[in-house]
Amino acid sequence: MPSRAAPPHLRTIWPEGTWPDGLTLEQNLVDLGWHQKEFQRRSSFAYTVVTPDESRVVGCVYVYPTRKRDFDAEVYLWARQSELATGLEQRLHATVKEWIARDWPLRAVAFPGRDIGWDAWRVLAED
Repeated sequence: MPSRAAPPHLRTIWPEGTWPDGLTLEQNLVDLGWHQKEFQRRSSFAYTVVTPDESRVVGCVYVYPTRKRDFDAEVYLWARQSELATGLEQRLHATVKEWIARDWPLRAVAFPGRDIGWDAWRVLAED
């Protein structure tokens, strides 16, 4: 049975065609297994953003390695569609930028689609 389609807002966060829509339960489990391996190897990271009482997921943050020259990592984040009017996504972006700059051993982190537009990101040289 395929999963539900992603809300339109989430499709704007990653480049066109990279959102894993319509995965079967088996495909989703394989995908989750791959992500778990990445986390164990500490090559990528994902964080769930929850309400203070931890009763509801309101967003996610992803930190991935990048092949783009002059950058150490790329970061993506999103807030639930229902939270957009509260400004959560903008606050999350600012908070994550501050956190990464302060606590992570990275010198140059990209926020594609946010701090750098998709067209500019796509043409950056790769290592």
